[in-house]
Parts: sequence; C-alpha cells; structure tokens
Amino acid sequence: MTGTGSEGVRPGADATDDATATPPTAERRASAPRGARAPRQRVAVIIPAKDESRRIAATVRAARAIPYVDLVLVVDDGSEDNTQHVAREAGAVVVRHSHNRGKAAAMETGAAVVAMRDAPDRAPRHLLFIDGDLAETAVNTAPLVPPVLEGVADLTIALLPPQPGAGGRGIVVGAARRAIASMTGWTPTQPLSGMRCLTREAFEAATPLARGWGVETGMTIDLLRQGFRVLEVPCELRHRPSGSDLKGQLHRAAQYRDVQIAVNARRARAAVGGLRRATTPRERPAGR
Repeated sequence: MTGTGSEGVRPGADATDDATATPPTAERRASAPRGARAPRQRVAVIIPAKDESRRIAATVRAARAIPYVDLVLVVDDGSEDNTQHVAREAGAVVVRHSHNRGKAAAMETGAAVVAMRDAPDRAPRHLLFIDGDLAETAVNTAPLVPPVLEGVADLTIALLPPQPGAGGRGIVVGAARRAIASMTGWTPTQPLSGMRCLTREAFEAATPLARGWGVETGMTIDLLRQGFRVLEVPCELRHRPSGSDLKGQLHRAAQYRDVQIAVNARRARAAVGGLRRATTPRERPAGR
C-alpha cells in the first residue's frame, strides 16, 4: 500500500460562512507545556448535501451524537429546497454553493471551512465525511473514528450492509475495485463508499480530489500510493440507494464514466512520473 500520489490545491472559495481566519499551520501550533494533559482530539463531520431537506435534520442530529465530534458542517451544494435552513435549525454550521458544483467541490469547501475554525494551538480536527441521506443511522459512522484517533489508520471507509431496493449489478463497483487493486495492491470490498474518516494530513495529500463520482476511487488510489494506511470498517448504515429504473441506470452510467476518468488520470500521472524518472540523469557520486 505504498507509492506516489497527487498534489494539493486550495479549494474554491465560492462558499459563504462567517469564518475568516486562515488555516493554521504546523509552525503556528504551540506545543503543550511539559506535564500538561494534551487537548482532546476533535472531529468535524462534513455533510455534502443537495436537496436533502427531508432527511438532513435527522442526519445532523445523529452526527452531533458521535463521540469526539464538536462540529457538524453541512455544505449545501446548490439545493433548490430548504436544505440549508433545515440543517441550520438542526444545529449544523451551514455553508452554501450558489450553484451545484459536485460532491468533490463540496468536500473541499467543507474541509477548508473546518480548517478556518481549527484553533492555532490545537491539532487540526480529523474529518468525517458522511452522506446527507443517512438520517438517524448517521450516528453509526462512529466506528470509523477510533482507528484514526488511535493512529491505526489514516483513512477509514465504511462497509455498509446490503441496502433494500438497490438495483445495481456491481459493474461500477467491480471496475473501481479492480482499478484500485491493480494500482495499489490492495483490494477494497466497497470502493465507492462515501462515508470516510481521515486525518487532515491525509485529506491534503488527496487533493485535488477527483471530480464527480470518481472522488472515492481517486482518493483511495492517491493515499495508498503515498503510503497512507486505509482500513474498511463495518457500519450499520441505511441510505437511499439508486434503483433499477431509468434514473438509477443513468446514475450508474455517470458513476462508471467518472470512475474511469479518475482512474485513467492517475494511470497517466503514474506513467509520466515513471518516464521522468527513467529519463532523468542520475548524479554521479563526488570524486568519480
């Protein structure tokens, strides 16, 4: 599970929020006095959401009950309903994209806002990304947190039980699984699972995120190739699956397209990196 990875970029800034401080850096964080107890590590839940007014309140309330979570942030990605107002009333901090920019952009916006709210004298919050339609089961993402807190993993991924009404045949999952295995040597069970907890360092290493539905596959490949540790964790979650009707089939077609784009971009990047290494002259040791 080692290799090379991607470059980081600053997320787009077309979100609105009252936080204006710049993200803290390692140089700014003061070390705790000798003998003092280290501050409790905190976790921020980030919920990208679009048109989730029916479920977002239950999701937010459940997320606030997860141990170590002190911030629940909803990124309203251009909703046409009352998602932002319902989420705020349920206790979430809410930022909003003026138009739909996609899940990856919402994740990057959320991480940037959390960084602005991190205290300069404390470790940056770990990031727990969850879907807006989990409703009451969102609290069951809690098992994703301890392995990251304890340093066992840099990224944890939720393993969901079979979802009633799901109409997929596993084509997209299989394509993503094979691609990750071929590029990293690790074979995931659910490569498209969006419920993920990771350190700030791991998130920054995974940016820029792959666009569209390829975000999870791209993140996993990038982190594994950089030597980060990834662990799948069973979680009892229920969400709204795509069915077998035309809408569901179009959704899976878009997923397949985006996964292939993410994978091909990383294969091309790896090929270019290998070519550069092969054509770069090696320095001769001094004195020879």
